[in-house]
Amino acid sequence: MSGWGDPGPVVCFGEMLLRLSPPAGTPLARTDHLDLVVGGAEANVAVALAGLGRPTRMLTVLPDNPLGRRAIAALGEAGVDTSHILQAAGRLGIYFFEPPSGPIGGRVTYDRTGSAFVHAGPQQLDFARTLAGADLLHMSGITPALGPSGVKLARAAISAARDAGVPVCFDGNYRANLWDAWDCDPRAVLNELVSEATILIGNHRDISLLLGKNFSGDGPDRRREAAEAAFEAFPQLQLIASTARHVDSSTAQRLAGRVDLRDSHWQTDEVRIDPVVDRIGTGDAYAAGVLLRWLEGGSAQEMAKTGLALAVMKHGVAGDTICVTRAELEAFDPAGADVSR
Repeated sequence: MSGWGDPGPVVCFGEMLLRLSPPAGTPLARTDHLDLVVGGAEANVAVALAGLGRPTRMLTVLPDNPLGRRAIAALGEAGVDTSHILQAAGRLGIYFFEPPSGPIGGRVTYDRTGSAFVHAGPQQLDFARTLAGADLLHMSGITPALGPSGVKLARAAISAARDAGVPVCFDGNYRANLWDAWDCDPRAVLNELVSEATILIGNHRDISLLLGKNFSGDGPDRRREAAEAAFEAFPQLQLIASTARHVDSSTAQRLAGRVDLRDSHWQTDEVRIDPVVDRIGTGDAYAAGVLLRWLEGGSAQEMAKTGLALAVMKHGVAGDTICVTRAELEAFDPAGADVSR
């Protein structure tokens, strides 16, 4: 996709969050200590791609206070272009993550209502300037799920990308608790946005939601059935990337990657990950690996294998993000640890 000359940036658009976590084994209600990391689905992709040497720009709205500046610093440390971030009045959304411990699974508690991002209007963001020269816009279904203002922001981003001739990657990232918090029709909103996308990050469950029809994820043939239905429903769509996860325990899981193109597909072997250090952000790592190879004109096999490798690596990294070099990624063999066939 990069064509002649230097590659254009990937623009990542969405809300950023602070993650606060008690020590493993300590319930949030009883902790007196919280670790802080910066994240957010789209920011996670920006950090991963920047680490791999791909130019990235983050477009978001952050409060003009020390927490907002902390978020900007985290992006800058990874090499993400932060010059298009708007700082405004408001707050930075927070989520509290209680890590899994023994037989007890992890738990997330959100505190993100009224963030500076949600309060921003589309007219405050210069989408055209940010997308100038870009190779891709990456966004997710989290933005429209935040409420009517989020829908307006998502529509404005899609419209600006269309006007600029920039392809769109849309990660479904369906969050039922966010959609259920306000009166809306998620399917209608998401169908409108996905209809403009070139790439969809989502599995058979996401496609079932979009099309109002149940698809099974049992076996490669059934997953291909869901992909073909999505390609028929969304003529602009060219690529669907997904993962299949089996949870044996909170610290032992199995993961496979899949990429569907209109005329071909590829599904990796399943890799066993044990122990899992941190599962948060692994889907974003997978998306970043897929996008890296897509931007370079890679095959379905190359996209799926690179996405899986980066996702597996992220399971061993604490925090929301992973930032590794291309050399580190290419030297890593997820099958070298353990493969379940």
